[in-house]
Amino acid sequence: MGIVIAAVATIGVTANAQNDANAKKILDEVSAKLKDMKGVSANFTYISKSRSGKQNSSVDGKIFIKGDKYYIKQGAGEIFSNGTKTWNYNGTNEVTITAVDDDAQALTPQKLLSNFYDKDFSYKLASSTGANYTIAMTPIDKRKSYQKVNLFVDKVKKMITRATVLDKSGNTIEFALKNINTNVAIPDATFVFNKSKYNKNIEVIE
Repeated sequence: MGIVIAAVATIGVTANAQNDANAKKILDEVSAKLKDMKGVSANFTYISKSRSGKQNSSVDGKIFIKGDKYYIKQGAGEIFSNGTKTWNYNGTNEVTITAVDDDAQALTPQKLLSNFYDKDFSYKLASSTGANYTIAMTPIDKRKSYQKVNLFVDKVKKMITRATVLDKSGNTIEFALKNINTNVAIPDATFVFNKSKYNKNIEVIE
């Protein structure tokens, strides 16, 4: 279940002369607010479109975030991450375990909703009209599978509520959040895969 919605590593908030100071101020505010939150839950929609604009797929899902931990339910698949390990369950008979550091090339929802910008991207404020700020981001590491990310930050909530990701093939992924709750008590067990709750024949790949 390729969740390419993932996006962003822990921020080392350091000044970068290449970046737009106005965009940095907005992202700093988003990051500070997220750090103060007890726990976040939200529904999301994930839409994949071809270079020509044809919709390839659309999936609804649920995400829970607590600090550097996250849980994602998308279709039959699930992703658990406790900040150290990530368990990617395919919804049937297989779960793959990786170290969080091995996910650096991915652009995940948890990363998208956390602090990530100075370390991984150059960025600028592309628009401030309407209800959202639009921030255009380009990965510093050109080996990434995507070439551009647009973030849409709600001016009132100071949260990223939508993003579009353009990959190197010209395909686009659109990610939108709704029903956001920023004060949720989430047990730590939510972020760890518990094999006993699933088919005993599940293959574990490490």
